[in-house]
Amino acid sequence: MPKCPFGKKACLIGKLHAAPEEIMELPDRFRRTRSLHGPCPVTTFGPKACMLQNPKTIMHIQDPASQRLTWNKPPKSVLVIKKIRDASLLQPFKDLCIYLTEVNNMIVYVEKKVLEDPTIVNDDSFGPVKKKFCTFREDYDDISNQIDFIICLGGDGTLLYASSLFPGSVPPVMAFHLGSLGFLTPFNFENFQSKVTQVIEGNAALVLRSRLKVKVVKEHREKKTRIQNGIEENGVMSPTLEMNKEGFKQAIQYQVLNEVVVDRGPSSYLSNVDVFLDGHLITTVQGDGVIVSTPTGSTAYAAAAGASMIHPNVPAIMITPICPHSLSFRPIVVPAGVELKIMLSPDARNTAWVSFDGRKRQEICHGDSISITTSCYPLPSICFQDPVSDWFESLAECLHWNVRKKQNNFVVDEEEEF
Repeated sequence: MPKCPFGKKACLIGKLHAAPEEIMELPDRFRRTRSLHGPCPVTTFGPKACMLQNPKTIMHIQDPASQRLTWNKPPKSVLVIKKIRDASLLQPFKDLCIYLTEVNNMIVYVEKKVLEDPTIVNDDSFGPVKKKFCTFREDYDDISNQIDFIICLGGDGTLLYASSLFPGSVPPVMAFHLGSLGFLTPFNFENFQSKVTQVIEGNAALVLRSRLKVKVVKEHREKKTRIQNGIEENGVMSPTLEMNKEGFKQAIQYQVLNEVVVDRGPSSYLSNVDVFLDGHLITTVQGDGVIVSTPTGSTAYAAAAGASMIHPNVPAIMITPICPHSLSFRPIVVPAGVELKIMLSPDARNTAWVSFDGRKRQEICHGDSISITTSCYPLPSICFQDPVSDWFESLAECLHWNVRKKQNNFVVDEEEEF
């Protein structure tokens, strides 16, 4: 079950899985007549059969239609993520930061390399505002307990980057569409002041985008780049070592918003990887690779590989092959609660490569494994309208879903009517 506090001060309000008449009272423009979840199933079957009740397995699920943001305390700190190397975003970035610092008296966090942009460095008028910023460096500084909410300026990549900064609870994310695609960024920047004010006041709908908790376990191989304090030269904390009956193994964990991609890398051979579900071998992928995605990721690489698109409120994990050498290997959807494990097949001719939301790409060798489960820390994405309207709007505007010239109707001659 997802954890509903987001960062230090934000949390969720709303009803648990309920009948339509019990859905929490909301303003008319937010109220739905029925739950987004299906109805609670009747557990008596015919005149004599019923479901065996097990109290330990009961899970209460909040109705997504009633998920709204609230603050335990007024937010004071905001992380602003700007798409790097995009000159068109400099003015919106400045306007937003001035509004947050001077009008709302908030503490603004930005990544250090954002302020190293020559245009910002040479802008004397922006200097007094820039001095108020708190800066951080990815992989060096932990800001997870210092941010109340996040504002993204750019495309979908800024939202993926925001997710990668928070291995635990993620603060609410407000994403402005200033990039190329913008499937995950529902807000336009015009009149941003009123939209940001609504979020600060706690007046916003949320969609909880599930993430994948991924654990990569590798055979321990000595590295020459290791320096003092357990930090490598690239600034990434060195992985933990686990001891099992086969010896030491390296274990690294990731939180993934879109997908885990396992592919054949530079090799000309087919990838040959085994996929296990809850410890049972379900298939061997022979092709270019396999994609394990969240519902959010189902509209990304998985959609390009022929998968169905899943609404982010559906609790599921999608498994999609990449160019499989089989006519019958179709994408499948499995319950969100399962544990998947991917390993090289014993007779694989080559290694495989894995990436997480398109980043941290690394080689997978014999003896290594990738374990994937649904994380209990979703990404709370702030909606422009509501989870359903925003999703279909993105399908229409970004992917042009089911766009087709309409068929003409039959023209009936008036004389033929008589």
